[in-house]
Amino acid sequence: MRTATVPTEAGSVRGIVENGVAAFRGIPYAADPIGALRFTAPAAAPPWIGVRDASRPGPSAPQGPSRLEAVMGARTPDWNEAGCLTVNVWSPRPGDGSVDGRPVLLWFHGGGFTSGSGGWNWYDGARLAAAGDIVVVTANYRLGPLGYLYLPELGIDNLGVRDQALALDWVVRNIGAFGGDPARVTLGGQSAGAYSALYLGLSPTTGPGVTGVIAQSGPFGLPPQDPDEARAHAARFLALAGIDDATPEALGAPPAAQLLDAYRALAGEVSRGVAPPMYPVLGGFGTERAWPAAVADGALAGRALLTGTTRDEMAAFLAFPPQAGTRDRAAEAAATTTVFGAQTIALAESHTAAGDTAFVYRFDRAPEPDPSALGAAHCADLPFAFDALKTYAGSPMLGPVDRRDRDLARGFCRALAGFIADARPADDAWTAYHAGDPATVRVVDRR
Repeated sequence: MRTATVPTEAGSVRGIVENGVAAFRGIPYAADPIGALRFTAPAAAPPWIGVRDASRPGPSAPQGPSRLEAVMGARTPDWNEAGCLTVNVWSPRPGDGSVDGRPVLLWFHGGGFTSGSGGWNWYDGARLAAAGDIVVVTANYRLGPLGYLYLPELGIDNLGVRDQALALDWVVRNIGAFGGDPARVTLGGQSAGAYSALYLGLSPTTGPGVTGVIAQSGPFGLPPQDPDEARAHAARFLALAGIDDATPEALGAPPAAQLLDAYRALAGEVSRGVAPPMYPVLGGFGTERAWPAAVADGALAGRALLTGTTRDEMAAFLAFPPQAGTRDRAAEAAATTTVFGAQTIALAESHTAAGDTAFVYRFDRAPEPDPSALGAAHCADLPFAFDALKTYAGSPMLGPVDRRDRDLARGFCRALAGFIADARPADDAWTAYHAGDPATVRVVDRR
């Protein structure tokens, strides 16, 4: 087994080289958010002595089961507060001198700000890195109440967003050692990760160093959480968790599982549609303004944008109702348009209105056969974006795979990698979006 060793500001890491791409997994970018640090802004990871093994990912952030397990497939719980704030890096031939400064993608996983992990094999960046000769980074961030509890009087404000911002800062400071160019960083993500990538790109704090944004299935019809609602949900959460006095000591004392149980109970009381009980709060760190006003004012000016949706987004949330026989296809289609489709087009139109470039896609590939009638549901494009079909084996949203699917995965992955490398997809069939012209929306499907 070939290995590669790279220095970072906290110490050296040793990764594994396979098929010409080196993978460095589980690299801490922040101190463990435990005890007194549980509800504080992230601090840089402390240094280590010697060479750190980076052959395996770190644990996911504390979380309950995803509500999309029936669609994507189940994951074995792997969370732990200790060691959860990590990045994973894939780089073609790091340090060999063949290329000085590859373009970089920093990608954030989805999961409704409540579940997911950048370390899961679903998001293995090796093929994406090889497809465009780029460096791919995935990052974990705090989730649920640990990431989005809103107690601004205690400085508890969008901690998950602060984690993502520190991950971006880590990339800028360290990616050169992995063969990446810190001045050519594209932010990307899917679902909640797309929401995060867009807002980080728009924020005056984090946006200036970003060169492009990839937003897959962003729920842009969902505005940032209202501060008054966030305060009310925080108060109810503390009551459910049995925390009478919200001091740093009291907040850091309960087991994480106790907080997750309280959050699950809160979700049962207040959740509606795709909105989780807690997510980025308007006016908080990194979410200073809602995206329509920020984009219209040119906050994304000069940056390339690639965004898209799946054809049947809301099937993932509504195809398995509590009572059999109550599925409403018309409601699914309407919600897909309201939450995802219409606002994705509005984002592209606003961005291009000032002369900037956007590329827009609609992912239509559906499983064959499709016993649950999911169609091209939310998350259906992920196996193809990463050219990682094997890691989704048995997933209902993927279904059986044939040659056409493998060709589609290679092509879609290559198109995204080309956008990261050159600000346009590496496929002549993609054209820049023109307002009001549906023919400039790239339909992604098997041939």
